[in-house]
Parts: sequence; C-alpha cells; structure tokens
Amino acid sequence: MIKGKMIGTAIVLAAALTMGGCSSIRESRGYIVDQTLVSSVQPGIDNQQSVAQTLGRPTFTSQFGDPTWYYVSSVTGRKPFVRPRIRSHSVLAIKFDANGNVLAADRSGIEKVAFFQPDGDKTPTLGRERGFFEDLFGNIGTVGAPGTGGGAGGPGG
Repeated sequence: MIKGKMIGTAIVLAAALTMGGCSSIRESRGYIVDQTLVSSVQPGIDNQQSVAQTLGRPTFTSQFGDPTWYYVSSVTGRKPFVRPRIRSHSVLAIKFDANGNVLAADRSGIEKVAFFQPDGDKTPTLGRERGFFEDLFGNIGTVGAPGTGGGAGGPGG
C-alpha cells in the first residue's frame, strides 16, 4: 500500500517536472512600458527635459527630419529549443519642435513592423568563386613577387 503511494507520487512529480520544462518563456525587450508615465506626456506642455525625466532615455532618436525620440518595446515568447516569437510590440514616437517642446506622442504596434525573408543563405558577390584550398594556399609565391608591391625591392621599400 505504501509502495503504491510512493510510485504514484513519483509519477505525479515526474509529470510535473516534464510539463514545467515545456512551459513558455516570456521575455521583455527594450523599453518597459508604464502606461501611467506614457500617458502623462502631454503635447504643448512637456519638453525634452521633462520627457527624459519621466520616461528616461529613448531607445533611439531620429537622425533626419523633425527631432523624434523612439521608445521601442517587445515581448517575446518561446518554448524551449524553439525560436522566440513576438507576442506584442509597441513603439512610442515623441516628436519635438525646434525649441524642444513636445508636438505629438504617437503609438504604433506590430502592424507597422516589416518582416524580411532572406533570399537563400548566401550573399551574391562580384568576382570569381574560390574553393577552400585556393583560399588557403592561393597567395603562396605571390608575396614579394615583382609587380605585386610590398616586397623588399618594391616601391617605398
């Protein structure tokens, strides 16, 4: 009777450990959004200094056009041994005028994310194809040869 309970307990524990190993892993990446702080940024009232004090440093800033600060946030989920998948994604873009005052605070989500699929696993390059051994031994005899430069008797040598 006691032996049967121990075996039953061991089976339940093994099942729990197995199921725990298959649970999803959730990771936050980038800016961690606090809705209260984000909603407190008001166009016409705040400036760059007050935004930096409220939200912190942006993920990145615009290099061209109107000064814009971007706060990027992603939450990914994955099962063990599987590539992560984006569960949620948001971008908060805060635009400033020339004086540093907030003009607008726009939010966008995953609908604006561009996904690219590479075409094959090789990048095409100009030139000829060289094999492994040609790459390894291709320069033997050319170092210091006439017309290649860089030798002891070459220009500047």
